[in-house]
Amino acid sequence: MKFNYRKLAVGIFTSLMLTSAANAGDLLVYSSTDADNLKYYMDNFQKDNPDIKVKVVRESTGTMAAKMMAEKDNPQADVLFEMAATVALKMETQGMFHPYTPKGMDKIDQRYVDKEGEVNWVGNYGWAGCICWNTIEAKKLGLPKPKSWADLTNPIYKGLISMPNPNSSGTGFLDVSSWIQVMGEDAAWTYMDALHKNVGVYTHSGSKPCKQSGSGEFPIGISWPGRAIKIIKAGAPMEMIIPEEGIGWEMQVVAIMKGTKNLEDSKRLIDWTLGRGMELFGERQSIIADTSKITPDPKLPNFFKEVNAKLIDNKFAWAAANKDRIVKKWKKRYDGKTEPKK
Repeated sequence: MKFNYRKLAVGIFTSLMLTSAANAGDLLVYSSTDADNLKYYMDNFQKDNPDIKVKVVRESTGTMAAKMMAEKDNPQADVLFEMAATVALKMETQGMFHPYTPKGMDKIDQRYVDKEGEVNWVGNYGWAGCICWNTIEAKKLGLPKPKSWADLTNPIYKGLISMPNPNSSGTGFLDVSSWIQVMGEDAAWTYMDALHKNVGVYTHSGSKPCKQSGSGEFPIGISWPGRAIKIIKAGAPMEMIIPEEGIGWEMQVVAIMKGTKNLEDSKRLIDWTLGRGMELFGERQSIIADTSKITPDPKLPNFFKEVNAKLIDNKFAWAAANKDRIVKKWKKRYDGKTEPKK
């Protein structure tokens, strides 16, 4: 079996040139999950299912959401593989999914299950917010180590923070959404006004701020734990900070697209995510639907406990319903520091 990857120069999958719906017998998968994890999961799915021919399109959360909404009346994909729940919930209200109750759904944390009537999607794993902190650059600049989100408004950090744009990055939106939920609407916007003064750039990727922190380009990056741990393990002089106020989190969900021409193979992929796939998620994720599948890291024995203890009580339905309004307001106030799209 062949797996069709096409990468941009920056290392993410580019969109395939599609002029019609996927042919029967092919499985066209849309995803917004981290590129290297996506490759790992899909490579293993193919090994387990050598009779399925797979094509993948990968874009960041906001870009993929816009693409899929534009295709709503003429859907191209068979399966949505790992998309932020706040985006998927909006798609569900548009009738974009084919109902399916996957095998093994009764064995996972029921917070990851669609409970609104028919099962249109199921969650696999989640990701959360964190602060990436370059220890060497911080020492050079005499910076105090932040312990909270509030600490990031200290004027000493002016121009030294990188953060993902919530319009294009799911990680960016989970941060903004969580601040509003924890602080309250007015206080959160006041907080972001102060934070904005210290932000040097807003990126289109949730991973990039942590990469920038690891390289020293920005001493502080607002990112997500999975990327932070990977960079730390690679030897970067960096620490991961879980802010005292708590961290927002998102759920990655899978769903079969309405109108698929390959329903049976689509079901096989969804079922796989709750079986063999869950074991693979446990190797690379700290927040998954079946915690018994988590693979402990001997170098970071308290990592799983520390992250999960700080997860806020995220109101996914509220976040989905208010996302457009929040992002529109955010763009009006802060978009001037966003990096150009490549």
